[in-house]
Amino acid sequence: MKPLHLLLADDHTLVRAGIRALLNDIPGVTVVAEADNGEQAVALALEHKPDVALLDVTMPGTNGLQAAERIRAALPGTRVLMLSMHASEEYVSRALQLGASGYLLKDAATFELQAALEAVAQGQTYLSPRVTSRLVDSRLRPGSAAQGAPALTPRQQEVLRQLALGYSVKEIAFQLRLSSKTVETHRAQIMERLQIRDLAGLVRYAIRTGLISADS
Repeated sequence: MKPLHLLLADDHTLVRAGIRALLNDIPGVTVVAEADNGEQAVALALEHKPDVALLDVTMPGTNGLQAAERIRAALPGTRVLMLSMHASEEYVSRALQLGASGYLLKDAATFELQAALEAVAQGQTYLSPRVTSRLVDSRLRPGSAAQGAPALTPRQQEVLRQLALGYSVKEIAFQLRLSSKTVETHRAQIMERLQIRDLAGLVRYAIRTGLISADS
């Protein structure tokens, strides 16, 4: 992983210390600031301009979602990774709408924390597997798998499905037996056709239209 400056915000001191210890074991990651509430997280983000802000969702006063919105508005270059024990659709959807690049559950394994940081640092969206499953389960209805997606060709739908599941361009190219350049072209065409400019938006579209399923 390339060097990554990170802001950590969680209102529980022991939890924050545990997360910081895990982060210190990840090569290239440096915790440049810590906050115990959303207001402080915003102020420290403006001061340090971290590459990634790791924010607990439920903090007193200004919560993590509100802090995420303000940080993203003020610092477009800072990626936000939400950290929570809540896997409900309401929290996750709201986080993505406010510009978060990922949503990680607090019971995640250490390797998943590193994977999430690597993904959001590279401009990808990361959702804990259990989060993705709940989102899909709550939104899919029988017979709705292709609803709302006729604007895309079957190949574009497949590429979009893989992107929404968190696969990289190289991984998609390998799975679909295409060149990376072809996959990148499909991705650009999908974004242009749907008028969606970021990966988080593609994830929301894929969930809304049923292009991804809990069994994918």
